Formats: sequence, C-alpha cells, structure tokens
Amino acid sequence: MRLEPRASASPAATLLWPAGAIVATLLISSLLVMLAGASPLTVFWLVFKGAAGSQFALLETLTRATPLIFTGLAVAVAFRARLWNIGAEAQLYLGAVMTVVLGTGAVAMPSAGLIPLIMIAAMLTGALALLGPAVLKTRFGVDEVVTTLLLNFIVLLFVSMLLEGPLKDPMGLGWPQSQRVIADAQLPRLIKGKRLHFGFVLALASAIVVWVIMKKTVLGYEMRAVGHNAEAARFAGIPVNRVIVKTALLSGGLAALAGFSEVAGLKGNLTLDLSPGYGYTGIVVAMLAMLNPLGVVAAAIFVAGIFVGADAMSRSANVPSYIAQVMVATSLLTMVAAIMLMRYRVRWR
Repeated sequence: MRLEPRASASPAATLLWPAGAIVATLLISSLLVMLAGASPLTVFWLVFKGAAGSQFALLETLTRATPLIFTGLAVAVAFRARLWNIGAEAQLYLGAVMTVVLGTGAVAMPSAGLIPLIMIAAMLTGALALLGPAVLKTRFGVDEVVTTLLLNFIVLLFVSMLLEGPLKDPMGLGWPQSQRVIADAQLPRLIKGKRLHFGFVLALASAIVVWVIMKKTVLGYEMRAVGHNAEAARFAGIPVNRVIVKTALLSGGLAALAGFSEVAGLKGNLTLDLSPGYGYTGIVVAMLAMLNPLGVVAAAIFVAGIFVGADAMSRSANVPSYIAQVMVATSLLTMVAAIMLMRYRVRWR
C-alpha cells in the first residue's frame, strides 16, 4: 500500500469524508456502549436530549462551548501557519490571571471602559506567552511543540503559587482561590437567571474576525502560504519568521480570551480548576473544523454538547460519562484519517 497526493479534493469528497468520520465515530461509540450493557440508540438520544432537549440544556451547551470556540480559534490560526501551539491551556490561565489582577479593584473605571481594558490586557498577556516559543522556533529552531507543552505545566505551577500568595482571597477560608472580580468587570448575562454570558457573543464575533483575516487579508494569505510550504513562501519573498511571530501573537491572544471570558463571564474568580482541559480540547475542535474559523463554532458546540449531554445521560442510562471523552477522541482520530484520505489516494499493489 502506498499514498499518492491528490491534485485536489472534489466538493463531494470534501463533504463525504468528514461525514464518514462522524458515522465511524458513532459506530465505534456504539460498540463501547453495547459493551457497557446499554442500547446505543437510547444513549445517543439521551446525550442529544441532555445537550439540546430544553432551554436549560441548550444554554449550558453554549456556555460550555464559549471557551472552546476561543481555544479552537487559537489552535486553528496557529496550525494554519504550521505553528504547533499546544500551549493554549497556559495562555488561557494567563488571560485569567490578568483578568483577576485588573478586575478585582485595581483599576477604577466604569464598566464600558474597564471590560475592554481587561480584555485587551488579557490578550496581550496570552500573546506574549506564545511569543517566546515563536522566537525560539524562528531564531534557534527549537521545536514549539515541546516549549508550548512544557509551558502549560510551568504556568499552572505559577498560578498555584499566586493563589497561595499574592492573589489568595483573604476571605476564602483558606481555599486556593482569588478574590471575585468587581461588578463593573463582569460580562453581562444574555438571559437573566441563566449562565450564558456575553462571552459567547464575543466568541462568535472573534470567529468572524478570524475568518476575515484568514480569507481577505494579506496576513491570512501569508499564513496559508507559510503553512503550505515555508521554503516556497520564503523564496517568493514572504517574511516567514515575521509571519510566524504575528501568528503566535494572534493565537495566544485568542486563547487568553477563553480565560478572560470564564472569569469575567462565568466563574467570577480564579481557581486551579478553572479549565478542565479547554486548551487541549481546542485542538480537537480545530481539527474537527478542518482549521476553518467558522467551522470552529459548530465543532465547539458539537464537542460541548457531547460533554453536557453525557453528564445527563450517565445519570439516566447508568453508562459512565467517560464515554464522552472516548467519543471526542475517536472523532479526532477519524477526522484526521478523513483529512488524510482527502489529500492522498491509497494505491494497492
């Protein structure tokens, strides 16, 4: 067996291969559900019902999808230029740290000025976090997969130190958590009494802005060119190193917005369990969307729906909620295989 590059993928193949990946995911998940002693149709229906069967369920899914949109966009932007950003988790937490530093009363401003200030500061913090690995890659050839991955652990330890020291809430009864951000620094709720907040609107706007950058600007063209072939792009006169640095700044800033939205819009303070792995799940979201910024929104809602629906399903069907993680992981593997088959033709001999 050998793989031959395709000249181009037909529109039908562009739709059929991802659809086949979803079907394969459902079939594999069905086998695992049957091994657990439950009916696949019943489990899938309960997952769907738990994710979108009521207003409460749908709003919870959109709330869970909000940080995934930001981290998915961050990964999609970076991967498009072949900058392998595995550190969205670190950038998320640094954005959350900056939100707490400025949002707990350090700056006295009305809400209309304070929220944009905190958002910009959070984005700058996340951008600078990825700038280091980008410079190491462009100047010294250091593998950014290693540096960004290790940065996740470094930042988590740094946040732990802050929560046990300078940022610890004196009224928190000894728990490692920060003070709550003031009311003027909190994002408004979209529906009164519900958890869905304005961060979801910001995430949708970010997806549109990133799509415009990727499709309609010189920077987007340069990023795609560098991602396809860096040497050819350099030969054509594109400043490859500069493009990678710009991509890193944009990607890090987007990931930091996830931390900003979670603190300012949902949680209200910073804790070590702020993110249950949104930075890593963003990689799955970006790959499911095939690095399309608008597709990231749909992929994030899909993944969030699986997690939210699985929680409700496990209580009704007596099936472990870990099946959601298996489904997400399987969808990533099948989608990677689908992308490979879209780009390469299998030849048997």
